[in-house]
Amino acid sequence: MVGITSLLIPILLSAVLVFVVSSVIHMTLTYHKNDFQKLPNEDAVMDALRPLSIAPGDYLMPHAGGAANMNKPEFLERRNKGPVAVMTVIAPGPPAMGAQLLMWFLYAALVSLFAAYVSGRALGPGAAYMAVFRLIGTVAFTGYALALLQNSIWYKRNWGMTLRTMFDGLIYSLLTAGVFGWLWP
Repeated sequence: MVGITSLLIPILLSAVLVFVVSSVIHMTLTYHKNDFQKLPNEDAVMDALRPLSIAPGDYLMPHAGGAANMNKPEFLERRNKGPVAVMTVIAPGPPAMGAQLLMWFLYAALVSLFAAYVSGRALGPGAAYMAVFRLIGTVAFTGYALALLQNSIWYKRNWGMTLRTMFDGLIYSLLTAGVFGWLWP
């Protein structure tokens, strides 16, 4: 068994590496450029929604109000008439990425912390590089990628976007595994 405190350096280093590589992926590579589509007649849609002063949050329309209402004729009529949408409203204003970048780094550190915890319980000091790599990589992939499938399954998010983001998660998990394999006590 390896204590979590002896894994603090690989936890932090892998989080930094994931943060840097994710920045490179999103700023220089173009495979995420079509993750979101432009809404037809975007200005008219924005002009129509603006007076409603919709608070930031997640919305579903039409909203049934509960499972019991999902088969009621009035709800089915609204759903058939459309549009049907899952929508996230963000506060207006210029993009400010500072808080999101901080949360992303903390998330990367959290994934590494969980991978370190599981691996530290399963592997002893001096474990072989590939044993560490496999276990850390598997746990990190779980943290970075698997939960993304739910968004496409339940909320009809674009499968291409989900799979591209899972590919990013694979890259992040391999980097995390490599750092831990290299620095395993």
